[in-house]
Amino acid sequence: MSEHTANAPLRAVFMGTPDFAVPTLEALLNRGHDLVGVVTQPDRPAGRGRRLRPSPVKAYAERHELPVLQPASLRRDDACARIADMKPDVIVVVAYGLFLPSVVLETPRYGCLNIHPSLLPRHRGPSPVISTILNGDETGGVTIMLLDEGMDTGPVLARKSTPVGSDETADSLTRRLFGLGAELLVDTLDKWVHGEITPSSQDDQQATTTRLLKREDGRLDWTGPAGSIERRVRAFTPWPGAFTSWNGRTLKIVKGRVAAETGDSEPGTVSAPSGDRVVVATGSGALELLEVQLEGRARSEAADFVRGQRDFIGSVLGH
Repeated sequence: MSEHTANAPLRAVFMGTPDFAVPTLEALLNRGHDLVGVVTQPDRPAGRGRRLRPSPVKAYAERHELPVLQPASLRRDDACARIADMKPDVIVVVAYGLFLPSVVLETPRYGCLNIHPSLLPRHRGPSPVISTILNGDETGGVTIMLLDEGMDTGPVLARKSTPVGSDETADSLTRRLFGLGAELLVDTLDKWVHGEITPSSQDDQQATTTRLLKREDGRLDWTGPAGSIERRVRAFTPWPGAFTSWNGRTLKIVKGRVAAETGDSEPGTVSAPSGDRVVVATGSGALELLEVQLEGRARSEAADFVRGQRDFIGSVLGH
């Protein structure tokens, strides 16, 4: 692969959809690259009126007068041809939402660079940040890789690790990792096109693979240990949410922490050991509830919720 002319802007196509992909698009613009196209998911119905709403990436692109392409599928030849017509030197992919067919992967001379929010080959697949928290990883990170036709199996160009905070949710950690990834990507891209990086193959023997979550995955099993349940609450924020049942209604556990109590009662039993503290017994230890949301109600602090629901204390969640 020939080296790029020093300081010459790259013709770049950006592919992404959610709000946490926007910082990378912004970083590419700030670095002076020529954004010849932005590819994002079609507008989706949202809100009470179910009106079509553009993706955050599209909204940003239109504010900066960048050309936008929104194919429903990349399996159609016309969508791939339109991307090829943009004649990109590189394609940058950040949470786009569709697999890229080989014809797209082979279009740019410098390949398709992707930000993956884990330290590959750990946590390949669709739920890397959630899995980082669920597994209690003390260190997470981002990987810049060249996409191939596998699921997060491409050669690695760069990695950056970061400690995982004990109170971080999937939402906050996702945003932080993609912020780190935006900085790492533009720096890596410069080095890559100037021939300063040799891609390294992933060790498949060390790989772990995540799966796409369903809403039911958020249902809490109070027979598990308190530490595991606390991680599930953080990992499933904002989706699918950690929830249980109480009096025949869904109760979402918005925020909690491992309590000092031993939790000797039947798992799921709610108690108020002191002051305004609300504690649920688990299979090992106990979880203190900090914020909850009852089906059909606004979220509230657990202490406020108990004052309005006197029969909550002493009940058994999940029954």
